[in-house]
Amino acid sequence: MFKKMNILAVVLAVLAGGGLFGPSPLRAGDRRALSLDEAVALGLETSPGLHASREKVESSAAKARELQAGRLPSLKFAGGYTRLSEVPPFQVSLPIFPSPIVVSQNYFNTYSLRLSLEQPLFTGFRLEAGTESARLLERSADMDLERDRADFIFAVKSAYWALARAREYEKAVAQNIDDVAAQLKDVRAFFDQGLLTKNEVLRAELQLSNTELMAIDARNAVEVARTALNTLIGLPLETDVDLTTTAESLAGSLPAEEAAGGPTASSMIQTALSGRPDLRSADFRIRASEAGVKAAKAGWYPQIFLSGDYYYLRPNPRIMPAQDVFTGTWDLGLSISFDIWNWGQTKSQTVQAEAQLAQAKDERRLLADQAVLEVTQSRLAVSQARQKIDVAGQAVAQAEENLRVTRETFRQGMALNRDVLDADTALLQARIERIQAAIDLVLAQAGLEKALGR
Repeated sequence: MFKKMNILAVVLAVLAGGGLFGPSPLRAGDRRALSLDEAVALGLETSPGLHASREKVESSAAKARELQAGRLPSLKFAGGYTRLSEVPPFQVSLPIFPSPIVVSQNYFNTYSLRLSLEQPLFTGFRLEAGTESARLLERSADMDLERDRADFIFAVKSAYWALARAREYEKAVAQNIDDVAAQLKDVRAFFDQGLLTKNEVLRAELQLSNTELMAIDARNAVEVARTALNTLIGLPLETDVDLTTTAESLAGSLPAEEAAGGPTASSMIQTALSGRPDLRSADFRIRASEAGVKAAKAGWYPQIFLSGDYYYLRPNPRIMPAQDVFTGTWDLGLSISFDIWNWGQTKSQTVQAEAQLAQAKDERRLLADQAVLEVTQSRLAVSQARQKIDVAGQAVAQAEENLRVTRETFRQGMALNRDVLDADTALLQARIERIQAAIDLVLAQAGLEKALGR
């Protein structure tokens, strides 16, 4: 029995570890390799905000179907039962007959079945315009979903690169700690030989302490950035993700023409004005508002409906004399109604619809102006980041060489301790600037793609 239990425990452990049926679900504290594309895909799959946007699209589609159904014939069924109080039957007395003659017998249980059909023939174009408006608003919701999706993708990319920047900053600070610690070791050795004063040792120790404080801040920044990314893409908060996409590799693969200057600026703006989902959504809302104006004016026209009913009654009051049996009858009619005076209600509705149309047009113009500004800013940001990334790379190489030469000069007694510490600080700053330049380039490129509506 004990041996069987051991075998069962092993099998359960294998299953729990995913040995037979694949990996187990990700738990808090697990590590996971994550590329930029994988982060975006995870976020798109789990985002509650995008789910809400998709439900808004579904709601708009259902509204359009509801209004479309209003243009089609409606068929209704009704049934009922009624118990009547007992009253004497209708009867006539004649001199030639000894007993009264019952003309119509009374029945105290009545049953009714009714099937009604109604078809709107003309509603002043209200149904047509309402249906068209709903369809356009549905397409506007589709474009809003595309806009929300683009905004979310940019948010995921920003969070991904924020974590990458925090980790690269942490590495740069750790490397600087090693450099300062090495300098402190040399300073202490010179102090033991009587070549440097205690103040120089304290200066190096202070530099090391300040750098270690920066390391604490860097670790905290990594935790905050990691938590923000995990929250955004739906991973457990404690998941330690390994970022497999680097800013340097991505920046090197970007096409040069994306950073073009003035000659292609107008074409980029035209691309944005014709392709951005928020502008396309605004166009659909304008057209929907135009249809809304048409629907509001429907009150100036008559309303015409065709209706028909089929009755299956027991007894049927149209059958004389009354019989306690189910009998079917029908009717068919045409109804026309027209509001002669409604105290300006139709006019007020029309004014409201026209004002909403004007608002939609104004919002479209504001969005277009914002799109032009975003494209211009993003294009310049890409161009600036490309220039900075080359300069930052040169600065790191220069700072590394400066530190090497200054340290050798110090060991030869021809430079001050302060010069070495300043060179360490300059190298740390150069490394941070290089990290920032690479991140700025990929973020600027992502912002440009979003501004263009891609």
